[in-house]
Amino acid sequence: MAPDLDSLARRLAVPHYDDALPAHDAFHAERVRDLSLRLAADWDRSVDRGVLAAAAWLHDIGRPLERTGEIDDHGEWAAVEASDLLASEGVAADRVDAVVHCLRSHSIRSNSPDPETPAAKLLFDADKLDAAGAVGVVRLACIVGERSGRAGEKYAAIDSGPVPGTTDAGGTDDARTPDLTLLREWARERLDALYTPPGRRRGESRWAFMQDFFDRFEAETAAPDS
Repeated sequence: MAPDLDSLARRLAVPHYDDALPAHDAFHAERVRDLSLRLAADWDRSVDRGVLAAAAWLHDIGRPLERTGEIDDHGEWAAVEASDLLASEGVAADRVDAVVHCLRSHSIRSNSPDPETPAAKLLFDADKLDAAGAVGVVRLACIVGERSGRAGEKYAAIDSGPVPGTTDAGGTDDARTPDLTLLREWARERLDALYTPPGRRRGESRWAFMQDFFDRFEAETAAPDS
């Protein structure tokens, strides 16, 4: 009897997230799994939902190692690791290959291959949608904090304007690219890359929420009238 890929992949994947930071932890993997299956239900394409669920659980298992510099590409590492794990559990070779393609193509990086199968496109879209909407605002703020820490700063400043007293490379006082702008750019880049009709529909809804949030944020942080 063929193993249940969804539950099997969850069991294999979750321990890899023990050292993950909040933006790419097991909760993120579970949200991507749930959303990818919802997208599949809204699309008129045939999809192996076991492959899709397994890929969602496994897609970021390499993130903790990538964060600490032990590997360079979490998608490629996950593909190799998942291939070995699933094969050792008796998963059929064609389904292992299908999961591996999803993992190799889920990233938005320029060197990642394009997703070619329905499952790979759905995983890509669900992963990117988790960087949009209400959840996306929180996740992207977490990512800014992670990257700011690596850049040597004590914390990430999420604001709508310049930091007083700072100077940009051109010598202009009080100038920088605010992290709020960075959140907008990261979310928009991901939503513009979506592949599936149900993914794009959800992306439009999530972007509308983010626009409202950004407008409210800017209103709350606006300088007082002089």
